[in-house]
Amino acid sequence: MELTVEKYVQWMTNFTQLITTHKQELNDLDDAIGDGDHGSNMVRGMDAVTAALEPAPATLTDALKKTAMALISKVGGASGPLYGTAFLEMAKKSAATSDVGELLAAAAAGVMKRGGAQPGDKTMVDVWHVVVPQIQDDTLTEEAIQTAVDHTRDLVAHKGRASYLGERAKGHLDPGAVSTGYLFTSLLNVGVK
Repeated sequence: MELTVEKYVQWMTNFTQLITTHKQELNDLDDAIGDGDHGSNMVRGMDAVTAALEPAPATLTDALKKTAMALISKVGGASGPLYGTAFLEMAKKSAATSDVGELLAAAAAGVMKRGGAQPGDKTMVDVWHVVVPQIQDDTLTEEAIQTAVDHTRDLVAHKGRASYLGERAKGHLDPGAVSTGYLFTSLLNVGVK
């Protein structure tokens, strides 16, 4: 599926709405295994993205770059650089393609490289790793996204603040994985897969 500027702006608008709606839930999840501010940080970042995308940029590359810069400058903790890297890698890739599967594959590789996380480390990578191949073969469902997010509950964290808790992090969802689930649910909701 080709990602247009119009679809992209709809995707980010949808994502902003989900993040805003679930701000407290994300903070509560982060409170259990992190700093307790993931929801607040993401809302601040997505508000900056909304401002950056008005009026809509002329090209997809510009839209992705503006998103990356807004997230890097406004979202605290590890999430800003990780989300920012995802959108920056998509911006680079968009010079050659607007295929959403290819763009997201570049984003996932960037997130893994930037954060050093692997699948099973109880991070957003656990969602990216499962979801991107399903986007590429056009089989992604909301259930698959939720399953990937839920999988982080029983993992021991190996990266980020939660890694200091060791086994005590088990039983808690990773907040970055949850917000990443919203990112992909938002994409499905605008008909891009």
